[in-house]
Amino acid sequence: MANLVIIIGAGIVGLSTAYQLQLRFPKIKIVILEKENEVAKHQTGNNSGVIHSGIYYKPGSQKAINCKSGYEKLIEFSQKNNIKYDICGKLIAAINKEEKVLLDNIFKRGIENGLTGIKKISSQEAKEIEPHLECIEAVYVPQSGIINYKKVSEKYKELFEKAGGKVVFNSKVLSISEKNNEFFVSTNSETYQANLVITCSGLWSDVITKMTVPDFKDKVLPFRGEYYEIKPEKQYLVNNLIYPVPNPNFPFLGVHFTRMIDGGIEAGPNAVLAFRREGYKKTQIHLGELFETLAFSGFRKVAGKYWRDGLDEMKRSYFKSAFTKSLQKLIPEITENDLIPGGAGVRAQVCDPAGNLIDDFLILENKGVINVVNAPSPAATASLAIGKTIVELAKKQLN
Repeated sequence: MANLVIIIGAGIVGLSTAYQLQLRFPKIKIVILEKENEVAKHQTGNNSGVIHSGIYYKPGSQKAINCKSGYEKLIEFSQKNNIKYDICGKLIAAINKEEKVLLDNIFKRGIENGLTGIKKISSQEAKEIEPHLECIEAVYVPQSGIINYKKVSEKYKELFEKAGGKVVFNSKVLSISEKNNEFFVSTNSETYQANLVITCSGLWSDVITKMTVPDFKDKVLPFRGEYYEIKPEKQYLVNNLIYPVPNPNFPFLGVHFTRMIDGGIEAGPNAVLAFRREGYKKTQIHLGELFETLAFSGFRKVAGKYWRDGLDEMKRSYFKSAFTKSLQKLIPEITENDLIPGGAGVRAQVCDPAGNLIDDFLILENKGVINVVNAPSPAATASLAIGKTIVELAKKQLN
């Protein structure tokens, strides 16, 4: 039995894992190392707060399985711990015949993934739900909802510490070495000796994974998603959640409208290459990190494949008029003057050297180490399910 388990990263996946592992093994000492001064500082704390239904994901994939299971666990957890959420439903709207064909495929996928109550609705029926939406057909997804994932993360932390765990902030991991089945995790302030290391390091997952898997070749490509907020006097244009039919050639969902659980309506995000891993603004550039991305063979292949789509995303980033035009496809009444600059998030998209974007959750296991390599959306919705999966892997190692 291990003396100490180290978990790297206090995002929602790291915290969920730590909380569930501490409950399962109350006598084991578990420490989370987090380089920031609070939980959920990056991907978890900067997303749009949507509770995903699982309609988009390939049947049988880890995303599909964990989203459905995690959804149920998240709702139960939120009810038990008085975390505010709202299962408000969402519309995925087709605006032309080409999109209608793609929408049919999404609907079929939802049925295959076991979603009940989803239905195709006409333009008129869609207007009964979202009066200002223009489309030719939509899919109504009653399971979708909204929540504040930072508050969920803070509750995981609270319960983890209550069960005996410890979170160490301002603790950046610099190296991990192994000797006689013991792992030495060195940070900017201390070295920890552990029997099991679990890494949940988001935007730095490739760098941290490489510390224990030296021949790991995949790389995190950071994509910034920028949001606008709708002015209070125009928020009547959106009731809940309105999504476009996603572009099948581009691995993002497209700009959409999201009602926030704590008030307000967000529009976005786009998806542009960030010039550093934590580049939340256009002006935040790290030449070393940017060069690494541009020099990576996988990125160059992705850029060659998606350059047209990427150009459209860049236009939306630099020209408010282009962003507004995308939104007007769904809600023609919206104008540039209705939008005020909002926040931004950076998504960690793992890519292999051949230019394949890793679409599913990816966890690599070696003796004494479990690396969560790829956990993009819907990881927040699925956090309790992903955490449970990691706990089962840890259980084998600890025994």
